[in-house]
Amino acid sequence: MAANSLRPYVAETIVDPIAKIFIKVGISPNTLSIISFVFSIFAGIFYYFAGDDYFGFSAPYYFLLVAAVCVLINSGLDALDGAVARLRGIAGKKGDFLDHVIDRYADVFIISGIIFGGFCPWWIGIIALAGVLLTSYLGTQAQAMDIGRYYGGIMGRADRLIIILAASFLDFGYIGFYGTAASVWGFQFLGWAMIIIAIGSHITAFQRIYHIWRALDREDKAAAVEKAEAEAN
Repeated sequence: MAANSLRPYVAETIVDPIAKIFIKVGISPNTLSIISFVFSIFAGIFYYFAGDDYFGFSAPYYFLLVAAVCVLINSGLDALDGAVARLRGIAGKKGDFLDHVIDRYADVFIISGIIFGGFCPWWIGIIALAGVLLTSYLGTQAQAMDIGRYYGGIMGRADRLIIILAASFLDFGYIGFYGTAASVWGFQFLGWAMIIIAIGSHITAFQRIYHIWRALDREDKAAAVEKAEAEAN
């Protein structure tokens, strides 16, 4: 999770100062979460129409940029809601639960928009979406099994959004410069983004499965030793 390693620096220098402004204005963390969700819906819609030839050349060209901006706003507000809750001292389970639910729906809307927009074959999109949801599930499942929340692996949500944003701006810039959609070995940049996310997410899922299995194995061994010692006494 390359992006996750930068989180402390980004939080201190960018996120927290902006979060303090929202606190002064009086905007709640849940409000930021809901607004971020709305922008993820818009992102999915604009990705869909950006790949639809029905509107002609100019509309898809600018819709792609709008979709990318919506993703950027979604990711920014997603980081800010937690920071506002933390700085106000009101971080709790309800807010955490809402944040996770909204993030999963946001992932579905954004990736589905890219799939239905025709930026990648549907089966690649489905594999990517399954990997995204599975990695998120495993991160919280570890916590549910009293192992502790685990978000390790090569690709987290921040990494996925950065990849999608980079691909969106590359596709937008390519169309603007060449007047036609990019085709790199048969795929636009967003298509390659879905391929990278599909592969990276499933690798991450297996990394988390391995981590959880090892943790459970250690617990079983510790319980067996404890039981043996109790029987010996």
